[in-house]
Amino acid sequence: MIEATPSTARKLIDAVPVWDHHACFPLRPNDPAFLPQLARHKAAGFDAITVNIGFGEQGPEEHLRMIAALRHWLMARPKEYLLLLQADDIERARSTGRLAVGFDIEGANAVGDQLSLIQLYYDLGVRWMLMAYNTSNRAGGGCQDEDGGLTSFGRAMVKEMERVGMLLCLSHTGHRTVREVLAMATQPLIFSHSNCAALHPHPRNIPDELIRACAATGGVVGINGVGIFLGKNDISSETYARHVDHVVQLVGPAHVSIALDYVFDLRELEEHVEKMKGTFPPGLGYELGARFVPPEQLEEIVVTLQCWGYSDADLTALLGGNLLRLAKQVWKAPNHG
Repeated sequence: MIEATPSTARKLIDAVPVWDHHACFPLRPNDPAFLPQLARHKAAGFDAITVNIGFGEQGPEEHLRMIAALRHWLMARPKEYLLLLQADDIERARSTGRLAVGFDIEGANAVGDQLSLIQLYYDLGVRWMLMAYNTSNRAGGGCQDEDGGLTSFGRAMVKEMERVGMLLCLSHTGHRTVREVLAMATQPLIFSHSNCAALHPHPRNIPDELIRACAATGGVVGINGVGIFLGKNDISSETYARHVDHVVQLVGPAHVSIALDYVFDLRELEEHVEKMKGTFPPGLGYELGARFVPPEQLEEIVVTLQCWGYSDADLTALLGGNLLRLAKQVWKAPNHG
């Protein structure tokens, strides 16, 4: 076996598609000051990143304003960035030295009571959306709330997302609602950024039963780098890798990915936690001040997994190959009328 070193990790990272499936930029459409920090992902070895355009209690206007601002900023820099609209865009970005950037939405409040917005969001570049964000909404239950299950609106939302080609994400969602989505879905599902409850019990983490159920659909569990979900606010590469490895031991390397959930503006996060106390209640670790695995830790994570005997094929799958498989299977050509 080849000795695992930073150079062996970097060689693999440079040779294969690498995709961070979730990161959080400041949700201020008129303030692009943090956007140049996207370059940190490219420098760390990522070829693609998915960033959120809104979450939680925010409604359609906030989401549409944010995606308009992000698209405008990215399209003004075509030599550095590429909008991620189809799976082939990741190879296009790799071959031209750019970073492919796609979008996600954290919760059904983004569509209000208007399911036709799902098609619009998809056409603008949103490639996955949560059912709920911690608290319950019109579609179903949140993971930190009373979970009454999937509503009739939620069932219609599942069908519309499948029709459009948008991946349906079950992170932040109540477990009863998750099971009811699993029962009706006809396409692979994702937990875009959820960790393992078996390693650290927390309402945001998911039990082995749901990891297996997700994998049974052909789906993928993305491991986030949030310290309070990894356990004891520990963001070491070994702790992160243990959550990756737990999923691999349960369901194999074809059903796990990287989704660091890195927050670029901690001050804004603190403001959200203070303002949205129902979404971030005390006693669950939010008051500790969240720590995050940064994109620059990628190389060390890969070294750790190599030291544990992970093959290049396994690492290629979890670094980006599994997400590319889902993109090719589920995404549809954008509708331009």
